[in-house]
Amino acid sequence: MDVQRLFLMPGVVPGPVRPAGPPDPGRVFRQDAVLAAVLAAGAVVLALIVRADGRQLNAVGWVLLLAAHVPALWRRRAPLLSLLGVAAFVVPYHAMGFTDSAPVAVSLVSLFTVARTGRPLRSVLVGSAVIGLMLLVKFSHGMAEGAQALRVSGWIVTVVLFGVYARVHRQYLASVVERAERAERTREEEARRRVAEERLRVARDLHDLLAHSITLVGVQTSVAAHVLNADPERLDRATVAKALDDIADTCRAARGELRATLEVLRSSPDDARGPLPGVDGIPELAEAARASGVSVRCDLEDSAVPAVVGAAAYRIVQEALTNAVRHGGAGLSVRVALRAAPGVVEVSVVDDGMGSGVDLDEAAAPGFGLVGMRERARSVGGVLEAGPRAAGGFEVRASLPLTSSGSAPAPAEGSGR
Repeated sequence: MDVQRLFLMPGVVPGPVRPAGPPDPGRVFRQDAVLAAVLAAGAVVLALIVRADGRQLNAVGWVLLLAAHVPALWRRRAPLLSLLGVAAFVVPYHAMGFTDSAPVAVSLVSLFTVARTGRPLRSVLVGSAVIGLMLLVKFSHGMAEGAQALRVSGWIVTVVLFGVYARVHRQYLASVVERAERAERTREEEARRRVAEERLRVARDLHDLLAHSITLVGVQTSVAAHVLNADPERLDRATVAKALDDIADTCRAARGELRATLEVLRSSPDDARGPLPGVDGIPELAEAARASGVSVRCDLEDSAVPAVVGAAAYRIVQEALTNAVRHGGAGLSVRVALRAAPGVVEVSVVDDGMGSGVDLDEAAAPGFGLVGMRERARSVGGVLEAGPRAAGGFEVRASLPLTSSGSAPAPAEGSGR
């Protein structure tokens, strides 16, 4: 899957080629009319050149013969009625002893259409009725005629069987086409699902990266501005320089992470994503938060954590610290803990809510922090709880299984903090 192309055109996924709709009734009628005309012409030729299997046609015979081809105009629109219409003229035609071979073609075509369009039981019953009626008429003319009719019965049985086979074969082809279309729809839905998951993953990565870095830069800039405005005559150049250095370090780190994210988008789907951030990077997150005037204490247990689970824990801590810096500001105390339990790793970020606050426009705007953290936890099969503490402050707790069994993220209720 070309991630860049799909992100440039979201939701545009090639769909299956749909088969044509039902046949045009007018076109069907015209085709049947042409076939009926051809059969009538053939019957006329046979009636003129074949003289050995019946008496010559008179006016009544010609009317019956030509009229027997008229119901064939509706052979596909009303197969059984068309066959009955043909039989209504063919039976008296044969009863009068006219040339037997002339109306055979239209009779067999009508019988084949019934067998092809109806249920097998109906086809057998209709075929048996046709054979019985034919034998009744022929035996009424003598044993010789009846013996000849018995030989013709084999052709009737063959036509019925061939019609049933054509019906079964058509149903088989229809089922093959339906399965192919269903498989194509499944592939289309899978492609859309994977695009949605990839878009959501990149959105989370960009949110975690940019929200964290921009928040730190904003806080550090506020510190520098406060020092400059507090007492211009006694400027603390060292404090201002440190704040500016922290801003530069944050920008460099953000640029590196942003470059890595963009490299993932530019790479082919088969390329590896590269090393994921893990629990080893949590101390660096704590150090960056301390540069913003927040007191951070880390309590991290050494444990073997899978890369995917470690990446989820890293992003949860990153977003939780970002929220703490954004809403708490300088003077806030935060405790980051990571403990291993049987089969899971417990992550918690707790602040005391005693910071000075941050005057940033984005601090008051609703974001996607809690939504992203919940999705991070759910992506590895874990759960996350977050909310204010009774004693003050804010708490984020996540339980992540060491054996990842992630599921597609579901919409979370509200963006929260």
